[in-house]
Amino acid sequence: MPTAMPDVANHSCATTEGVLDWVGMSNIEVPLMLAVAGEAPRQVSAHVEAFVNLKDPKAKGIHMSRLYLLLDDLSRESTLSHASLCDLLDGFITSHEDLSNQAFVKFDFDLHLRRKALITEKQGWKAYPVTVTGQVVDNNLSVELAVKVPYSSTCPCSAALARQLIQEAFVAKFAGQQQISSELVVDWLGTTQGIVATPHSQRSVAEIKVKLNHKVTEFPIVALIDAIEDALKTPVQAAVKRADEQEFARLNGQNLMFCEDAARRLKHALNQLSEFDDFWLRVNHYESLHAHDAVAVTAKGLEGGYRA
Repeated sequence: MPTAMPDVANHSCATTEGVLDWVGMSNIEVPLMLAVAGEAPRQVSAHVEAFVNLKDPKAKGIHMSRLYLLLDDLSRESTLSHASLCDLLDGFITSHEDLSNQAFVKFDFDLHLRRKALITEKQGWKAYPVTVTGQVVDNNLSVELAVKVPYSSTCPCSAALARQLIQEAFVAKFAGQQQISSELVVDWLGTTQGIVATPHSQRSVAEIKVKLNHKVTEFPIVALIDAIEDALKTPVQAAVKRADEQEFARLNGQNLMFCEDAARRLKHALNQLSEFDDFWLRVNHYESLHAHDAVAVTAKGLEGGYRA
């Protein structure tokens, strides 16, 4: 008859007693089918954190393998949706009866979307970092969706200074001439001497966190990304031809933005969306003029909700 293997977690007591807020595993690599609102489920490769609390001060530890196996069942047999996420958290707690009454799980992955060029019919892939987080604390369930969306920001101050230099160059070029043909001006504007200065712009990133309400069954990731890009008007591009690059330049010129402008645009857009009970946002303009970044942070402003 085989010898029973020791079970330290079940049969040993803590050498130093005390409750712990969270115990579990981080950086678990798991392939998943993801329920994306308005689309067929997508396969993603996620890194996962899984935790429960340890409420018994004398218990040696939790059963980490039970968390892993529940996560593995989700990966093999189901699709990650709002409902299956809730079931997973419930499984974390029920598998730790007398040890835990709170649970937490976080999925980090890239969602690859085909994005059309601005003018031409070219398309290319863009990868958007996404985080889905669920937790049960004091019998209250919360599910959070977070995305990072890159865009271009052109400085309004720099644009005004560039326009002034172009005006001064125009005066210097045509000083003393009583009449100037439109053809001559057009030709001159097409030269480096005509556009003597350009404003600085930089790649920027909007980080958005939203609290999903209980009406949501599939994750509205694409709708959230679209709302962010529509509000900002200058999303970074994938495949481009010259016509697309020219349109990108036009959009930047017509959407000059300080970080404050970008944050206010996003706050207004998010306030129009009904799927989210709360939101938090941060815009990061990775300055090309300065060695530091320009940042704006804000939240919806609910009492007891996200804080900036």
